[in-house]
Amino acid sequence: MSGESLYPRLEPLLAQVQKPIQYVGGELNAQVKAWDDVAVHWALMYPDAYEVGLPNQGLMILYEVLNERPDALAERTYAVWPDLAALMREHGVGQFTVDAHRPVRDFDVLGVSFATELGYTNLLEALDLAGVPLHAVDRDETHPVVVAGGHAAFNPEPVADFVDCAVLGDGEQVVGDVTDVVAAWKEQGRPGGREELLARLSRVDGVYVPRFYAVSYGPDGAIAAVTPTRDDVPARVGKRTVMDLDEWPYPKTPLVPLAESVHERMSVEIFRGCTRGCRFCQAGMITRPVRERTITGIGSMVDQGLRATGYEEVGLLSLSSADHSEIAQVAKELADRYEGTNTGLSLPSTRVDAFNVTLANELSRNGRRSGLTFAPEGGSERIRRVINKTVSKEDLVRTVTTAYANGWTQVKLYFMCGLPTETDEDVLEIAELAVEVIRAGREASGRRDIRCTVSIGGFVPKPHTPFQWAAQASAETIDHRLRVLRQAINADRRIGRSIGLRYHDGKPGVIEGLLSRGDRRVGRVIERVWREGGRFDGWSEHFSYERWTAAAAEELAAFGVDLDWFTTRERTQHEVLPWDHLDSGLDKEWLWDDWQEALSEEEVADCRWTPCYDCGVCPTMGTEIQIGPTGRSLLPLTVVGR
Repeated sequence: MSGESLYPRLEPLLAQVQKPIQYVGGELNAQVKAWDDVAVHWALMYPDAYEVGLPNQGLMILYEVLNERPDALAERTYAVWPDLAALMREHGVGQFTVDAHRPVRDFDVLGVSFATELGYTNLLEALDLAGVPLHAVDRDETHPVVVAGGHAAFNPEPVADFVDCAVLGDGEQVVGDVTDVVAAWKEQGRPGGREELLARLSRVDGVYVPRFYAVSYGPDGAIAAVTPTRDDVPARVGKRTVMDLDEWPYPKTPLVPLAESVHERMSVEIFRGCTRGCRFCQAGMITRPVRERTITGIGSMVDQGLRATGYEEVGLLSLSSADHSEIAQVAKELADRYEGTNTGLSLPSTRVDAFNVTLANELSRNGRRSGLTFAPEGGSERIRRVINKTVSKEDLVRTVTTAYANGWTQVKLYFMCGLPTETDEDVLEIAELAVEVIRAGREASGRRDIRCTVSIGGFVPKPHTPFQWAAQASAETIDHRLRVLRQAINADRRIGRSIGLRYHDGKPGVIEGLLSRGDRRVGRVIERVWREGGRFDGWSEHFSYERWTAAAAEELAAFGVDLDWFTTRERTQHEVLPWDHLDSGLDKEWLWDDWQEALSEEEVADCRWTPCYDCGVCPTMGTEIQIGPTGRSLLPLTVVGR
């Protein structure tokens, strides 16, 4: 019987693996619906471990949206660790959902949300464990339709052989459209088989079906053209954008994990999109325009979520949360509402130019005063002009010093290494900045126990950004700059002992660069890495740079390209990029002009408060910026703690 639980066969295996709790399900607010009561069955996968995947907002939202439909059900599945995977193969147990432990193979749709490209090998592992053919061309109408979503779906070409569809943009509405198509096709007796179903899905706005597009290459190895092979599919596929977020107050009942997870809090997305124009930031570019939730919408979600979960911390999430037009009022009125309770508020990180002590005090009024995180991104003012994240050294030191003077003892500063035009000197300025922060902070606070943590990530150029043409820095370059930075920070031990340095070596970033800007030829590399044991590539203990470079050398040689061709090579203006037929709304000429302005170290202001810069999103997508102030209030106030 389809949809039958695998748990009786799975349970004996769990005593033999680490962290078995992550596979048993039954979390607070999890849902299990009767299989035969619905027409369409979705398995939603986050291709990483349970502890990383469960808190993911995107997956949680789609889980609720789908389960609210009377004709659909949605269950969750996560990547299983190698210890359980080996036992599953040995005992013939397929990839399962954690909600009802049903076989993933029995579902109509397998939706996979990619936050990072390093999860691609985990997709192949899940398909293999599920008994679903790796290659989309080998599947028939009995297999689930494999749908990729998330930010990485804006260039799904490296996994085009393995997915049936990719959804571009916001998923709340499009999953309903996909459900309608699948339900109608099944009700009609599955006419035309899988080919007809995919043809119907390709006509849904925001859905891209790779098999209906042919890619040709020129003698230089670059793409010559991407051409539709059917008359009824669009030449370019545009993204979906949800407007009026108050109409989509999800998740209403967030999941509470049984096992420890990476985020132990309840989260509310206070706005979506960003127009700051940071040139490195794919998320900010592809989620335009800015759409704010109202203060009353936020208050309602916080109230309902806390009642449904019992959490004591609420994360106010967005790409730049302090930029919400009513953030001061939101923080104050939420703090007033939860006065006398242990309910604290937090922002993921704060822009230096959006921080003020009043806001920070409101956020921590009822909860614990945790450390503050700022993201200058670039080490020098010059490189910050290049990336369009301008803040002066003086402003940064003043802001952090103010935090220390007002009782904070820990501050985290996030930077990137390997940015376009970067030199060793730009990176060494990070050390100078950190030293000055500690000195000024000690003087302002009168304390010696203050700390500053410098966290550094390697820069990876992403599609649909002005840096999509940029040459990526090599792993050797990144590692060299991190080495000299560490030496500079430790030069004066009296100061250096108060500065923590966290970083990853440059190798994983190079592979992420291959996967983020790769084309369909890279799929052969992914498959080879998986067949040779590649799993959980986002985890340092499982990642093997040697495995990836060997696979790339073997699989790409026949095409006359190599790893460097996809990563450290600068693209030319008119080169056809693998994602050019996928429309994020951004005009390619505008992106190119912004790339040239980056090279000239020219800044661009935030279009929320200035005239339109003609990036193309609003007219192309039929959208507009939605920001306050709304003039509303969370009053009349009901103080929860009294």
